Amino acid sequence: MSSPGSASEFVIADAHPYDQRSTLRWLFSHIVRYRVLLVTLVLGALCNGGLAFVVPALVGVAFNAVLQPQPDLNTVGWCAVLIVVSQIVRGGVMLGRNASAETIGQRLERDTRDELYASLLGKSMTFHSMQSVGDIMARATNDVHELYLMFQPGLNMVIGSGMFLLFPLLYSPAIHPHLLLTPALFVLGYILALRFYVSQLHPATEGVRARFGEMNAALAEVVDGIETVKGAAQECQEIDRFDHNATAFRNAFVRQSDIEARFVPLLLLGLAQGSAFLHSILLYRAGLISVGQIVAYMGYMQGFGFPTWISLFGFSQLSLGLAAANRILKLIKTQTDLDENKTGHAAVIAGAVRFEHVSFAYPDSSNNAIHDVSFEVKPNQIVALVGQTGVGKSTLARLINRTYDTTAGRVLIDGVDVRDWQLESLRSQISIIEQDVFLFSRTIAENIAFGMPGATQAQIEQAAKEAQAHDFIMNFKDGYQTVIGTRGVTLSGGQRQRLALARAFLTNPRILILDDSTSAIDSATEDQIQRAIRHATQGRTTFLITHRLSQIRWADQIVVLRKGRIAALGTHEDLLRTSEPYRRIFATDNVVRSAAEPELQPGH
Repeated sequence: MSSPGSASEFVIADAHPYDQRSTLRWLFSHIVRYRVLLVTLVLGALCNGGLAFVVPALVGVAFNAVLQPQPDLNTVGWCAVLIVVSQIVRGGVMLGRNASAETIGQRLERDTRDELYASLLGKSMTFHSMQSVGDIMARATNDVHELYLMFQPGLNMVIGSGMFLLFPLLYSPAIHPHLLLTPALFVLGYILALRFYVSQLHPATEGVRARFGEMNAALAEVVDGIETVKGAAQECQEIDRFDHNATAFRNAFVRQSDIEARFVPLLLLGLAQGSAFLHSILLYRAGLISVGQIVAYMGYMQGFGFPTWISLFGFSQLSLGLAAANRILKLIKTQTDLDENKTGHAAVIAGAVRFEHVSFAYPDSSNNAIHDVSFEVKPNQIVALVGQTGVGKSTLARLINRTYDTTAGRVLIDGVDVRDWQLESLRSQISIIEQDVFLFSRTIAENIAFGMPGATQAQIEQAAKEAQAHDFIMNFKDGYQTVIGTRGVTLSGGQRQRLALARAFLTNPRILILDDSTSAIDSATEDQIQRAIRHATQGRTTFLITHRLSQIRWADQIVVLRKGRIAALGTHEDLLRTSEPYRRIFATDNVVRSAAEPELQPGH
């Protein structure tokens, strides 16, 4: 779901494309999908207003009937019957109107959630790395719900109150043309005052939504990093920080309330009702209207009370909804610099990878993380990327599957620029196993089969066995149906990484990237894991990001990176002889402890 021409890594074709040129256009394109309900809402509001003003008109007639020398009780009775019937009809109309408003509001919230969620999935890692998860969650939950409240009761009340402004202008001249003056002046003053009120209210409500997003972002960050907070005994400092954010949110809300407290139409209503009563009395003394008509006229003026009081709440809710819609649409419209390229090259990857003068810089960074890197990898080769922390090893690997795009130069797979590949075809054949493995709060079987949802239980178990994970899985009470905690917190580091290996084995990628993926493996199982990884490298191109000499020695080619540049290139034996940076890496990182590491014997 995206606007035409926008770049996105993932797009769902929507039968109802939304107009994203402005917030109002976007909201209208959502609401107009439900035309029948919208028409029912407007007609219901119109009928409700008309029937509401039938009551003072009939009361005025009954009043005159009673004041006659011989009270006409028959007329009074018919007026009472007509009032009852009109209000029963009005109740039915109101039910249809409110049901329509509720349905549109709920569907608006649902459709917006769907659109926003699909949009977030389509954003690149560059986008997500620059965004606060807490702020995104605030927009995806609270802001989206504000759209529902904006429509029901917000917009529903505004439309209804508009009808209550209309009918006194239509009914009053029927009593006497001069009586149109006060309602007309009130409506004019009401519109001008409301325009000024909304102009002040909108920035205040935007501030409320922004402060809420900041508070939610800080909360999510602390909850996600609670282990670090407790480990450093920083609970009090984080409480103070949250209190500061909560106070800022409170102050923004108080500012909104201050503006609402200065709602001028309330003053105009009192002046209008007083003026209307005085005007009608003067006309009565002139013999131009009757007492019953004064009663009816004041009943019409009393009807202005509903839009005046409701507007205080309705327009505040409307303004909050528009502020929320602005935040949501801004998130949706933020374009990613990567395109899914649906018409791009799609084929089975053979595994040849070539870097041609590749440079890369992260957004908002003045320095390149990668500088003019060029090397070539043949199909099924094992390549080790080594170097000190922060030299760009992981960044370089993520250019292969287009997690990021190069700033300059090209990355080619099987001779085709990765930007010319269909993104789904490319990524489905590349698997990355990171040191910080992410697992979902789902069953172990679902986590292993994440990249292949249709996998059978037998396939899942075979992948787990190849990753040396089957035994520890079966030790759980529910085996493969064990639900693990968020991010796999209920598992050890070694267990999480073995599940990640099993996930990779199941998808059978053509290119495998292991980003220091055995760092958390305990020594007791390391030999088994090394065998599993060795098995995984067979028949596919593999990139190893590691400091373990036992793995580096497997490599057909070793790329030594220093400050984002290639410092040396060759085999382990060649580099030990010819490359001082290569020898210095092992000396500095104490990796030449290879004698203490398990070595795989030939044939294993």
